[in-house]
Amino acid sequence: MDHYDLIIIGAGPAGSTLATALEGSGKRVLVIDKQEFPRDKTCAGWVTPAVMESLSIDPQHYGEGRTLQPIRCFRIGMMGQAPVENDHGDIVSYGIRRCEFDYYLLERARCDKALGEPVRSIERDGENWVVNERWQAPLLVGAGGHFCPVARLLGDGPGSHETVVAAKEVEFRMTPEQAEACRASGDTPELWFCRDLKGYAWIFRKDNYLNIGLGREDNHKLSDHLNHFLDEMKQTGRIPSDLPGRFKGHAYLLYNHAHRPLVDDGVLLLGDAAGLAYTQSGEGIRPAIESALLAAEVIRSAGNTSADSLQPYGEAIAERFGNRAEQPDNGWQLPQWVKTPLAGTLMRSHWFTRRVVTEKWFLHQEVPPLKAALEAAY
Repeated sequence: MDHYDLIIIGAGPAGSTLATALEGSGKRVLVIDKQEFPRDKTCAGWVTPAVMESLSIDPQHYGEGRTLQPIRCFRIGMMGQAPVENDHGDIVSYGIRRCEFDYYLLERARCDKALGEPVRSIERDGENWVVNERWQAPLLVGAGGHFCPVARLLGDGPGSHETVVAAKEVEFRMTPEQAEACRASGDTPELWFCRDLKGYAWIFRKDNYLNIGLGREDNHKLSDHLNHFLDEMKQTGRIPSDLPGRFKGHAYLLYNHAHRPLVDDGVLLLGDAAGLAYTQSGEGIRPAIESALLAAEVIRSAGNTSADSLQPYGEAIAERFGNRAEQPDNGWQLPQWVKTPLAGTLMRSHWFTRRVVTEKWFLHQEVPPLKAALEAAY
């Protein structure tokens, strides 16, 4: 049986970033994922300059042979009314394809990897965790998204009382005819909020790839809302009329709605496995990256893998992202003060959609990049 200092379940951005950030620490790391890489991962997929800086990624270098769509504008509206378009002038974000981005991050991680390996069993053996009766380590890190088996191990995984956001989306390469007919602009993602403000849809063009999706907290009506949105966008020419028939579903937790513990004896959760998606936007890439960098600092300095030794990670998450809501909030991303009869007026305001919706809720421009161990590695 192979022994490691830690085993990371999930080779997405959180898992790969943690493995890379631990280089030079003397820790022997294994990353396990049920899929081979590169793998298909449908995601709206935008990353801010702060994420690129925290990961020490040179955008020019990354864009060589990969999709990197500069974003300078946002088109925001409420369904059923005219949108507003805000030009931010400079590049405020980048569009990426997750199949490329995740593979790039995983390739940078110089550690052992077991890809195409579903987690079939996790057992406790003294001070070690044993995975698939093959690998063992005193520390098990859950970075496998909302359905991560490590989250289930802590007893608060899928099926618990948590309010889950469900989304359906599709990403495909447009034909020349579809690309010519599509009125969506690559540097201008479109955000369309549901009239009850319990979710929003998006249209995001990345060169000739088009990503369309919708997420809501009441998933039993998700398909109805999605189909209504698609019909409206087709009628206005925003998207091609001949879309692929199958949209993929996924789920995640918003930060203020999640109740999952972040640490336990020999266990630590990252990213969507921990329920760290931003409450106002549902965006999860930056929280995943930053949680991994924060975890790396704690793992490097922890005397052992007890819950007490790992608790500084939970404290660092609270300091970075704020304390989770004291009272349950059954609303979607938006604060209660927005959910008023004035919501439609606010969504027609250039100031509100730019300063609040885009720059504060989606781009988090007021939050500086997280500097951490990756600077030494790259």
